[in-house]
Amino acid sequence: MSAAVLLFLGLGLEAAGGRRNRCYFNRTEEYCVCYNLSEETIGSIIQCLAATVVEFEGGDVEKYIGFPIGDLDSSAIDTLGSLVIQKIIIGNVLLPEILLARVLRFFSYTHVQELAFESCIFQGTGDWSDMDGQDLPIRSLSFHNVTSAPLTGHEQAFSSLSTWLETLEELAVTGSRVTSLPCAIGKVFRALRSLNLAQNSLSDGSLAPAFCQGAFPQLQELSLHHNNLSSYHGVCEGLELLPELRHLDLSHNELMADSSSSCQWPAALRHFNLSNTALDTVPTPLPAHLEVLDMSHNHLRAVDVSLSSLRKLFLNQNLLQAVPSLRNYPMLDTLHLDNNSIWELPGDEVKLLGRLQDVTVADNPFSCSCSGAGELQTLAATGHLGQGWPEGYRCHSPAEYQGWLVAQVPVSVLHCDLAAVVVPLCVALALLGVAGA
Repeated sequence: MSAAVLLFLGLGLEAAGGRRNRCYFNRTEEYCVCYNLSEETIGSIIQCLAATVVEFEGGDVEKYIGFPIGDLDSSAIDTLGSLVIQKIIIGNVLLPEILLARVLRFFSYTHVQELAFESCIFQGTGDWSDMDGQDLPIRSLSFHNVTSAPLTGHEQAFSSLSTWLETLEELAVTGSRVTSLPCAIGKVFRALRSLNLAQNSLSDGSLAPAFCQGAFPQLQELSLHHNNLSSYHGVCEGLELLPELRHLDLSHNELMADSSSSCQWPAALRHFNLSNTALDTVPTPLPAHLEVLDMSHNHLRAVDVSLSSLRKLFLNQNLLQAVPSLRNYPMLDTLHLDNNSIWELPGDEVKLLGRLQDVTVADNPFSCSCSGAGELQTLAATGHLGQGWPEGYRCHSPAEYQGWLVAQVPVSVLHCDLAAVVVPLCVALALLGVAGA
């Protein structure tokens, strides 16, 4: 393979100081990391060509902007096509976009399916015209902690890359201070299934323009955790044009519920994460056909909603004083209620809880009366009381059992209901006396 091919496969990374200019394999020889490579140390890149994951770490590549890249000869194309590399990670570099535009051409000859940029700075504007009509094997693209010019104004670049981007399946742009996403860009991603925009600066008003009519038509998974979202109703309105959306993560946003909201969530939505959203009441409406709902780590005092298709409900780390009525969730198989304010499980609910596959109620202030401790022990006997039993189940009251493990509290009939033993015995003795007389 020519030196140019190897150099641009490695992006010619070079920096003063730090690790020596060479590559290192992990123990399985599947992951290879290259530090501060240059044209002079190109031989070190060659040993990474047998890896499935290659990471290039560190360096300033501005000086390679003028490096000539001509059309590859047939032997170079054959060599690139024989590589087993599936994923390339590029980290901690200052990368001129014009150079990136040239490098992407090389990936069209490989089998690389994942491309990730971490802690990079994209500089200037690239000439993407050479990518018009060019297909790439890359199906997953991610950017984390990157700095670049705003996406608005880059529509032409996305247009030149449309042949590739319209087949991309996974995209992540995280921790990169993104505030908006132009509607025209979303329309390019015709086949995108998963979009991760977590840890950015998106607000309620930025969602409707980003997810406009025709944008991301096949999107199934969307992560918006750790943004600046504040209105449950506003988010609903911003996402209502995503017909295929199945998984939505809004966690770690401070959402305010609007009881008068009439917005309808996408009908396909099945998994909804509302954990760590500062909710003190259950927001409505909830997606009608949910199967998994996570409202953990909030300030909920009661949950009184009906979801006939719900299978998994996570309510740990709230302020609940009672178990939600399981009659509202006929398909439920998982319920987590750890770290709430529940002091006792009603007997009729225990029978229903015993039918679930996974129940956790650890670290609640349990009353260890005979009925309170007895119901928990009965539930544990079903084998479906999940992680935390018995260590996470301790008595809060009465004083005589405070600090005890619930599992150790005596709940036998002789101990808890002496009358139930004594009265029948007395009756029996009396009858015997009458018969003897």
